[in-house]
Amino acid sequence: MKITIVAGARPNFMKIAPIVRAIEAAQAQGKRIFYRLVYTGTERDSSLDASLFADLNMKGPDVYLGVNSNNSTELTAGIMIAFERELAENPAHVVLVVDDLTSTMSCAIVAKKQNIKVAHVVAGTRSFDMSMPKEVNRMITDGLSDYLFTAGMIANRNLNQSGTENEHVYYVGNILVDTIRYNRNRLLRPMWFSVLGLKEQNYILLTINRHALLANKANFKELLETLIEKANGMPIVAPLHSYVSDAIKEMQIKAPNLHLLLPQSYLTFGFLMNKAKAIVTDSGNVAEEATFLGIPCITLNTYAEHPETWKIGTNELVGENPSVLGETMDKLAKGEWKQGILPERWDGRTAERIVQILLNE
Repeated sequence: MKITIVAGARPNFMKIAPIVRAIEAAQAQGKRIFYRLVYTGTERDSSLDASLFADLNMKGPDVYLGVNSNNSTELTAGIMIAFERELAENPAHVVLVVDDLTSTMSCAIVAKKQNIKVAHVVAGTRSFDMSMPKEVNRMITDGLSDYLFTAGMIANRNLNQSGTENEHVYYVGNILVDTIRYNRNRLLRPMWFSVLGLKEQNYILLTINRHALLANKANFKELLETLIEKANGMPIVAPLHSYVSDAIKEMQIKAPNLHLLLPQSYLTFGFLMNKAKAIVTDSGNVAEEATFLGIPCITLNTYAEHPETWKIGTNELVGENPSVLGETMDKLAKGEWKQGILPERWDGRTAERIVQILLNE
C-alpha cells in the first residue's frame, strides 16, 4: 500500500509524525506499506525551523510543492495543479490529509477526481459557522473522504447528522495526544527560563494566533489588561509571532510581568505548557494538549474543535469577553479549577489504530 501524506502548515506535522512512526513500525514487522510526505508550501517557509523535524523525530518532506499565496482561490488552484502533477509522477492508493486547511480540501479533491481513496485525520470537527473558511474546508473534505478518522464521539455525531455512512467513520482518538505523549520525556527546558526568574507551576503561558482576535484593538487591549491585572504579578510568558507581539507593543502596555518572546521550538514550547500554572490561548491544539497534561486552560474563543476539552477536560471557553476572562482568572487564583479527565482513546495509540485500519482495508 502506497500512502501520500499531505501537510499544508507547520501544525500539521505534529499530527503526521506519529502516523509516520506507526507506518515505519509496520514496515519493520514486514508489512508492505509505504509513505511519501508532501508539503504544499515552499522550502523557504520560515515556520519550518531547522529543529522541527528533529524535535518530532521524523524526516522532512519528500517533496515541496512550492505553492504560496494570500489569496485563498489562487492557493486552492495552485495546490490542485501541483498536487495533480505530484500524483501523476508518484501514484498512491490512499491520500491522507489532516485538519481543515485549504491544502487539506484541495488535495482531497484532486485525489478523489483521480479515483484515489482519501483518509481524513481529525474528521467531523465543526464550528457550524459557514463564514469560516476552515468550516467550508472541513465539510468538503469530510464529504469526499473514504476514511473519516475522528477524535471523539461528538465528531462522530456531527458526521452522523450530516448523513455520513457509519462504515466510513472510525473513532480512533486524538492524534495530537500521540505526539505530546511520545515527547513528554523529551521536552527541553529553555536556557532563558532561569534568566527570567521563572519557577515551575508559577507562571501563565499566553499564546495568540488568530488575526480576528487582534482586529478589535480596543477589546484585545482590554483582554490583555484583564489578564495582567488578574495575574497579580505572576509572570506571563508569551512566545508570539511578530505580528502579535508588534500589535501588543503598539498598545504601549507596560507590565514588568509580561514577557514577550519569539516563537519556541516544539520541545521547548511543550516544556512551557507542561510546567505552567495555567495557559491562556486561542488555539484548539493547545487546549487539547493542556487537557492531556492536566493544565488549566482558558481559551479566548466561543467554540473548540473538540468540545471534550471543556466538557470533561481542563479547558474553559471565555470567548473574547474581558469580564468572563476576569471571572475565570479569579477561579484559577482561588484554586477552584475543575478536575479534568482524559476523553476516551486519547491514549497515545491513535496512529497505530489508523495504520491498522488502512492495512486491514
